[in-house]
Amino acid sequence: MVPETRCLVMTGRKFSGLSAEGEEKTMEDGADRRANSREDRWSLRATTALVTGGTKGIGHAIVEELARFGAAVHTCSRNEAELSRCLQRWEAMNLKVTGSVCDVSSPVEREKLMEDVKSIFHGKLNILVNNAGTGFQSRVTDVTPEDYKLLMSTNLDSAFHLSQLAHPLLKASGIGNIVFISSMTSLIGIDTLAVYAATKGAMNQLTRSLACEWAKDNIRANCVAPGYIRTPLIEPLCENEEFVAKETNRIPLGRLGEADEVAPVVAFLCLPASCYVNGQVVVVDGGRTVNGNA
Repeated sequence: MVPETRCLVMTGRKFSGLSAEGEEKTMEDGADRRANSREDRWSLRATTALVTGGTKGIGHAIVEELARFGAAVHTCSRNEAELSRCLQRWEAMNLKVTGSVCDVSSPVEREKLMEDVKSIFHGKLNILVNNAGTGFQSRVTDVTPEDYKLLMSTNLDSAFHLSQLAHPLLKASGIGNIVFISSMTSLIGIDTLAVYAATKGAMNQLTRSLACEWAKDNIRANCVAPGYIRTPLIEPLCENEEFVAKETNRIPLGRLGEADEVAPVVAFLCLPASCYVNGQVVVVDGGRTVNGNA
């Protein structure tokens, strides 16, 4: 028998299940109550989130997007100075963000990070965004065992392990969401990105598996697969005029993307409004992967 799962909406600082009886009660409460429900469905007030790699690029945009929706966010970075600058910025913006220094490629540091999160958020976590990652271009025949291990540990092992560690916190919250940040390279073949693409392809499948396995615990899992987004990771490519011209010609929208165009999609997947979206890989690439034109 498939276990019944319920969409949860936020009411003040408490979570409540929206059962059939609850829906009927909502209708009886009148127009004012319905308006509040709509507001709740598009808010992350009273929720907690962990975003890995949140000091630059897509991760930075996600931290700010979730915090603007009302979430209390914890993030991490390998670079302490960079993390400190970001925390000062967010404090000035009146956003609820805390941070830890962490190299997510290290199992020990991942465990320490989750202990910090458990302490800060009192044992409950609503949102985990597995964003931290790295990548480089290399022909398969030139990839060393060290190269392979670095990409796997940073991109895939960290996402798998942090999801494991976060499970009891996500379950304890009563409503949990995991969002993996994958890549369009998980869906198409691109020269010199074989290992990077493999880590992201595995992430897509991990998303589907967790969506099925953890639904009974009221934990959803989804994935966002960006295309070429202007971030520090691909900055060298963005400086190559030939590359940019070639890629923009392949993208129906005619340009590379920006980090703040990915973050709202991640936020949507965390909102109560998306409570029936589970196990999906959402591509944010301006139409690049669906374009069959030359």
